Amino acid sequence: QSLQMLQVSIFCAEMIIVKWKGKDLFDRVCRTLGLRETWFFGLRYNIKDTAAWLKMEKRVLDQEVPKEEPITLHFLAKFYPENAEEELVQDITQHLFFLQVKRKILEEEIHCPPEASVLLASYAVHAKYGDYDPNVHKPGFLAEEELLPKRVSDTWIYLLTRLYCHTLDEAEMEYLKIAQDLDMYGVNYFLIRNKKGTDLLLGVDALGLHIYEPDNRLTPKCSFPWNEIRNISYSDKEFTIKPLDKKTNVFKFNSSRLRVNKLILQLCIGNHDLFMRRRRVDSLEVQQMKAQAREERARKQVERQRLQREKQLREEAERARDELERRLIQLQDEAHMANEALLRSEQTADLLAEKAQIAEEEAKLLAQKAAEAETEMQRIKVTAIRGQEERRLMEQKMLEAEMLALKMAEESERRAKEADQLKQDLQEAKESERRAKHKLLEITSRALYTSPGLPSDSMPPDLSFSRENLSFDFKDTDMKRLSMEIEKEKVEYMEKSKHLQEQLNELKTEIESLKLKERETPLDIIHNQNTEQGTSKHSNFKKVSTSSVACIVDT
Repeated sequence: QSLQMLQVSIFCAEMIIVKWKGKDLFDRVCRTLGLRETWFFGLRYNIKDTAAWLKMEKRVLDQEVPKEEPITLHFLAKFYPENAEEELVQDITQHLFFLQVKRKILEEEIHCPPEASVLLASYAVHAKYGDYDPNVHKPGFLAEEELLPKRVSDTWIYLLTRLYCHTLDEAEMEYLKIAQDLDMYGVNYFLIRNKKGTDLLLGVDALGLHIYEPDNRLTPKCSFPWNEIRNISYSDKEFTIKPLDKKTNVFKFNSSRLRVNKLILQLCIGNHDLFMRRRRVDSLEVQQMKAQAREERARKQVERQRLQREKQLREEAERARDELERRLIQLQDEAHMANEALLRSEQTADLLAEKAQIAEEEAKLLAQKAAEAETEMQRIKVTAIRGQEERRLMEQKMLEAEMLALKMAEESERRAKEADQLKQDLQEAKESERRAKHKLLEITSRALYTSPGLPSDSMPPDLSFSRENLSFDFKDTDMKRLSMEIEKEKVEYMEKSKHLQEQLNELKTEIESLKLKERETPLDIIHNQNTEQGTSKHSNFKKVSTSSVACIVDT
């Protein structure tokens, strides 16, 4: 049930309510609320456009309350205290005033500057939500709250949140202590006219009566404190204020209707009574209430301090717990990292052991290979020495063979010259034979023509045909024999030359086989392969030319 506006519904069908006076209903409401400071409050209802307060001494239904059912009455503060902190004793009283003043500020019935509105709103938030807790009160939690008057920009919400973080305890009382300093706090305004017919505003509050300009409800033109007013009265629509100082002129004004004058007088009497009451010694009841309130405040203060200490201890415990949790997480992370490092170390150790074993095996293998290499080097050295000796012998043999070949070439040249000479001699001999035969034929033919019947002893002495003929036959046989010998020697020479050539080729083959492989270059290997395949520069050129032509045709 909201305490901002208490609605009391009265049903005429109930006989007990029909007989109730205003005080009976008012006391029932106060008992329901647990309210003892009843002199500040009343039950208000509306008649057309004018507000009226329920009279305590008359029956409810005999008054000008609305006749519709249910009858609605508003339980509101009728009179305001001069000093809320000193006069408002009960918490319920403070709370009811807080709700009513806050509603009037939000509805702009009480003017409040923006900065004061923000400060008051921070106390209102604290009164509703309690102490600020960043874990609960997240940014934006006030977005749906009606905290500031509509004329105040929403940009003040950020400042409101900052102020809420630093608000003190007893937020409602702090709210009222600030609000009671506002110019329009606790003032009831009524439209009046002076004798000249000028429109004015009459303000009634806890301090006295004030006269305002219609467009300025903040600064009064003149004021009449309650202790300076001797009498207040009205006659029909005319209202009279008589100051205590008789030399001061009486202030008279007219209101719009008689009902307004009645309401003004009712408020003046009530505020004046409270004004005088504040300046007297408190009654026994009020003293007891204040003593109880002081005890209650002391108890609340002790409780608040205890709660504050518990809160601090809880916060310290939470901080310690958070620190321990953070430390635990850190230690867990460190343990996890240590375990991972240990696992990596074990893996690294295993890898290192495996690498060490592999390195040891490789060392053994390298040692074995080194030993084999050393043996091979020794063998190569021996082979090299032997090869050098064999090469030296082969070179010597080759040199001897070359010398022999040179000699054979010289001998062949000499024999060739002899053969040419012999051929030339043979040619000359054949020419001589041809001439001799020709001469013989001449001689023979001459003898036959000269004396065919002469005996042989009668021939001339220079015609010894038989001797010459025999001598010729001998020369011819010798020449044939000589020619045969020459041909035979030539054949033998050719056979010897061929045999010598074969020996030279074998010697070259042996020399080539004795060459060290490490002295061969890649070009030597390619040349040897070309030689074995029977390829040459020209054949390669022809193949490349043919391939180029084919490539060009394909392109």
